Amino acid sequence: MAGVGKLLKQAQKMQKQMESIQEKLAETILEVSSGGGAITIKITGQGDMQSIKIDPEFLKEDAEFVEETLLAAVQEASAKAKETSEEAMSAVSGGMGGGGLPGFM
Repeated sequence: MAGVGKLLKQAQKMQKQMESIQEKLAETILEVSSGGGAITIKITGQGDMQSIKIDPEFLKEDAEFVEETLLAAVQEASAKAKETSEEAMSAVSGGMGGGGLPGFM
């Protein structure tokens, strides 16, 4: 049963690494700009929105255009945060055969 003990140690090590990465992702601020700089969004690597800045001149545009641009910026920021998080997590789980621990999903 030495294999089970080794497997549990690997799982504990991986869990600690994942917790460390989650902390780093929470501290990582990503900045996404849209509409030629009219909208700037700051979001953490975990996907928590930090701020949205809108150029006052941009607000003079057609409301529907502003809404579409803002939505696109939020979607891009969210996708960037998700990609950053997935890349960081795959660095930890990548050494485990790509599927995590054997027998676990």
